[in-house]
Amino acid sequence: MSKHVIFIAIGWFIAIMYPLSSGADEPKASHLFSQKIKGSLQETSAVGSYAWGCLAGGTKLTESGPTWQAMRLSRNRNWGHPALIEFIIDLSERAKELGWLGLYVGDLSQPRGGPTPTGHRSHQIGLDVDMWMLPPERLNLTVQEREDISSISIRTHDQKSVNDNWTNIHMNLLKAAAEDPRVDRIFVAAAAKLEMCEKAGNDRDWLQKIRPLSGHNYHFHVRLKCPDDGSTECLTQSPTVAELSKGGDGCDETLEWWVTDYLELLKRPPDPDAPKRTHPRDYVMSQLPEQCQKVLNAPDS
Repeated sequence: MSKHVIFIAIGWFIAIMYPLSSGADEPKASHLFSQKIKGSLQETSAVGSYAWGCLAGGTKLTESGPTWQAMRLSRNRNWGHPALIEFIIDLSERAKELGWLGLYVGDLSQPRGGPTPTGHRSHQIGLDVDMWMLPPERLNLTVQEREDISSISIRTHDQKSVNDNWTNIHMNLLKAAAEDPRVDRIFVAAAAKLEMCEKAGNDRDWLQKIRPLSGHNYHFHVRLKCPDDGSTECLTQSPTVAELSKGGDGCDETLEWWVTDYLELLKRPPDPDAPKRTHPRDYVMSQLPEQCQKVLNAPDS
């Protein structure tokens, strides 16, 4: 497997496309966006790409609903494009139909999107959401309980297979999300996709959207397509899932790589001569789409 394909699989290609330039004296965009506690009073628009952009006119996911609860409220990352809010509610209702009480919802975006000071590379344009693997036991958690409770891992310690936390409902929920036409791709632990590839049977087209990625054993990450709402500055992710899967279901040697070569790759010491990859948290405003300055400066919604 070439280095190019490896970088695509790991999800670093967007960061490589937008390297940090000489803006050392400028404040970090992640700091500026994290200081905004409300969305912008603008027409709704996803600006830029998932790991390089911002969100105009974002909508806040209600902290609790009949089939969901937003977690870690102190982060103030339960904002998104209205299309994402609608999707989350729809998927939570589907989760109830499948046998759960609903969903515990992790991070969406900050009120105006943009880079976050901790955590994610993506989640910048209001079209990404993390769904917890933990089936809700209650949907009346207090604010403090939402800070204290943790999700569960669905893979074994060696990362090669799912553990006893994995259930058929997990698989059916991921399938329901993948079959939604609004969804571009879903990131989950490679062990989970291996399990789904084995159990899917002949109905497997939906597996194409399920993409293996490290760090996604406690939650699965849903990414929507650019909405058809006038978000003309929203950049469709490239390569597409179809290109990554070469038109198949993605249950191939690339998937096997994630539980063989990739795990060995993690054990190697970093190459001191390798070019430094810039994390989006270090971007400055001049490196983001020009429209993001207007989003940052707009009055509160």
